[in-house]
Amino acid sequence: MTIPPFDDCPPQAPNVTSYDERHFVTYLRLLEAAKERADWREVALILFGLDPTTEPDRARTVHDSHLARARWMTRAGYRDLLGQRPQ
Repeated sequence: MTIPPFDDCPPQAPNVTSYDERHFVTYLRLLEAAKERADWREVALILFGLDPTTEPDRARTVHDSHLARARWMTRAGYRDLLGQRPQ
């Protein structure tokens, strides 16, 4: 699977961004890995191609920030996709 280009931290916009749209699959995979209690190091290596032994801080930042955004999508962001954003 090809890894879409990623920033160290996804945007923290209050709405779904084009970045989020490009990373839907990544977000889903992160959520599934979290549900399965996968080691974040393995997830960072597989999903982002980041080696946590050579870039531990960056790998952790990328993993944690994208997982947080994925969780935000399940709590609020999905409303944008359904056209149900509160006014």
